[in-house]
Amino acid sequence: MHYETTVPTVADRVAQMVAKMVLEPELEPHFHPDSYGYRPNKSAIDAVGVTRQRCWKFDWVVDLDIRSFFDSMDHTLLLRAVYKHTDCKWMRLYIERWLKAPAQLEDGTLIPRVRGTPQGGVISPLLANLFLHYGFDRWMRQSHPDVPFERYADDVVVHCRTQAEAQQMMKAIGQRLTECGLELHPEKTKIVYCKDGQRRQDYPMVKFDFLGYSFQPRQAKSHRGNLFLNFSPAVSAKAAKSIRSTIRSWKIHRWTQLSMEEIAASFNPVLRGWINYYGSYYRSMLAPILGQLDYALIRWTRRKYKRLNGSPTKARTWIKRIAQQDPGLFAHWAITRPAMAE
Repeated sequence: MHYETTVPTVADRVAQMVAKMVLEPELEPHFHPDSYGYRPNKSAIDAVGVTRQRCWKFDWVVDLDIRSFFDSMDHTLLLRAVYKHTDCKWMRLYIERWLKAPAQLEDGTLIPRVRGTPQGGVISPLLANLFLHYGFDRWMRQSHPDVPFERYADDVVVHCRTQAEAQQMMKAIGQRLTECGLELHPEKTKIVYCKDGQRRQDYPMVKFDFLGYSFQPRQAKSHRGNLFLNFSPAVSAKAAKSIRSTIRSWKIHRWTQLSMEEIAASFNPVLRGWINYYGSYYRSMLAPILGQLDYALIRWTRRKYKRLNGSPTKARTWIKRIAQQDPGLFAHWAITRPAMAE
């Protein structure tokens, strides 16, 4: 049955923000250091960096996928955790009311909600972290203190020394989540071998995605210039597809009423965001992705300047000359300009 969640009102969102501001400082000292999602002074790229380091130290990874996590959180367990950390009556009552706000069917009918959190709530990520703090993080620290992990909301990577340990951990984690009313996705949860030049065991799964990065064996160059096989992150195919789709949606070739400087000013903030995040590791992988913007600029040039419309080569040469004269005009030219100059 398909249904839509009720959208929080402005008053609800303000109240949720107040509750978050009160509850978060109480919860933060208790949270696990390897929980990175929606927390102050922690970020997704921090989690990617720690994952990269640990994949070099540990041969195996359990890539966990919790099925429909945000729709499956048990209200009783979540409220028990909330009550453990606050005796404030208004906050307890408000969070319970918000959790149990009815869901709305497509025909407008309201049905009671017994599990999950409505999306779009300001306090929802904090409550999700609280649920998995007790459901996963704290349990891992107590039951498997020598097994490191990184968690960003419901996206989790667990590092193991052997294949047998990885199999045991996947089974144990599955049982633990079942106790909390959750379920591992049987197709998406997998064991991965962190294969590189030193790890040569034959295993079918040698790749996993985490926070927009694909971790897999890649050619790398040592400080002495020698090539070797490394297990490293780079922008994932899914993230690359999303970037390309966003660039296409801009329809830059239609913006002929603007100057190139105005176009650059419009899109540079987004380009810098992509480069700062996805360019943190294996930056060269971004070049062919962001290069799509250069082709869009060539189309824009041909439509704006009629003398160049008949010749893609002339338009490309014109763009290349602008890039050489003002390499900082577009943020992505720091990555794609060398390819343009070939």
